[in-house]
Amino acid sequence: MSADFSELRVKMVDGQVRTTDVTSAPLLDALLSVPREVFVGDRQRDLAYIDEDIRIADSADGSRYLMEASPLAKLMQLAEISVTDSALDVGCGTGYASAILSRLARSVVALESDSALAQTAASTLSSLGCG
Repeated sequence: MSADFSELRVKMVDGQVRTTDVTSAPLLDALLSVPREVFVGDRQRDLAYIDEDIRIADSADGSRYLMEASPLAKLMQLAEISVTDSALDVGCGTGYASAILSRLARSVVALESDSALAQTAASTLSSLGCG
């Protein structure tokens, strides 16, 4: 199945995020501009905009997930992040939340204990101009 990711991104924001009272224009713009599909594996891309957590890695410590968009957006809105803030993303996984934060805050520090995920995050964030 081939997906039109920009259309799916709009549907995610309109159908999953706005419906949970996320109203911050900068946050909504960030969600619309960051391609969520690049933060999951190739075989998962068609599922990138599904309304649930997506498993991105397994390790001895357990599975790691890309958080579904609506609770992530609610948390970010409640944090009231502004362009003068510095943000810390602990356990950044593949970097999706860091990419969103980079559009909201002055600077972002992303920490990841899994070296493979950290390398993936660094590469993906760099390719998007987030660092």
